[in-house]
Amino acid sequence: MRTGLVYSPIYLEHDTGEHVENPRRLVTTIAHLKQTGIKEKLVCLSPRTATIEELELVHAPDYISYIRSRVEKGGGWLDPDTITSPRSYEAALYAAGGVLVAVEAVMKGEVDNAFALVRPPGHHATRDRAMGFCIFNNVAVAARFVLSKFQLNRVLIVDFDVHHGNGTQDAFYDDNRVLYFSTHQYPFYPGTGSVEETGVGEGVGTTVNFPMSAGWGDEEYQRAFKEVLVPIAKRFKPDFILVSAGFDAHWADQLAMMRVSITGFAQMTEILKELATELCQGRLVFALEGGYNLEVVARSVKAVFDILLSNGTIDDPLGKAPSGTKLGGFDERIEKIKRVHGLV
Repeated sequence: MRTGLVYSPIYLEHDTGEHVENPRRLVTTIAHLKQTGIKEKLVCLSPRTATIEELELVHAPDYISYIRSRVEKGGGWLDPDTITSPRSYEAALYAAGGVLVAVEAVMKGEVDNAFALVRPPGHHATRDRAMGFCIFNNVAVAARFVLSKFQLNRVLIVDFDVHHGNGTQDAFYDDNRVLYFSTHQYPFYPGTGSVEETGVGEGVGTTVNFPMSAGWGDEEYQRAFKEVLVPIAKRFKPDFILVSAGFDAHWADQLAMMRVSITGFAQMTEILKELATELCQGRLVFALEGGYNLEVVARSVKAVFDILLSNGTIDDPLGKAPSGTKLGGFDERIEKIKRVHGLV
């Protein structure tokens, strides 16, 4: 397999200080990829800036101008969670553009699949609002881009970040060309992502939310993917699969309360890779979203690359979550989602 890696030091220039979403997330991850010999097996892809026209596929022109102006004045807080620094606008352009480069490389056959290690992340950013550490919605821009530039008909977005990607959902809520599937802790920030949120107008049925109760882990995520995502994806028949890859559902992440392991992320990646192979010529691009335990992010990214490269054994020194009380209710939840989306 030829697997692409999108990365640039420009992503470190989005200087958030001691904020939990900080440059150390990528510094640690890239160092781990080098130390383990994975990086030398990857096709390194240099990101470019997204153009204003490309950003406007998702974002309002006035919002883009506001971000640029705010950052040119030195940056600062955009909301209680989201901070910028003097080079954050440039980094955000490269973050969106980095995912576009990954998409282009896959579509042109330069690589079979790719992972864009970008920041700032994107899935909370709406048409006209920065929130949840996100400035521009990298994956949403990529979805609209691949539909328009390469004349594709359908794109599947899978979001396994622990937080619901409200911005991505909003972008495609009435668009039947994009199927958005999300697993996320619920109720939790940003408060969206209930089972009943399924789309409007032509988009009814193409938003699939799988809210997870705190304490659920590998077993529940595997069943969500196998019993809901797989049949819905096969029914939808995407031409391309984009993944919002957040690793904050890991049991050691300090911002959430889920119990996924690194092996669990690898298993989800294996399912996604198999879907891409079966449904859309292997076209699969991951983009980094959340994940705030530095060791977890680094090792989880490597595990994803191991699957994409077909390396075999997954290295998971942290293992499964420590034993503890697990909330019930999963069977009822999955049956409800199946009923809502016509899988029973």
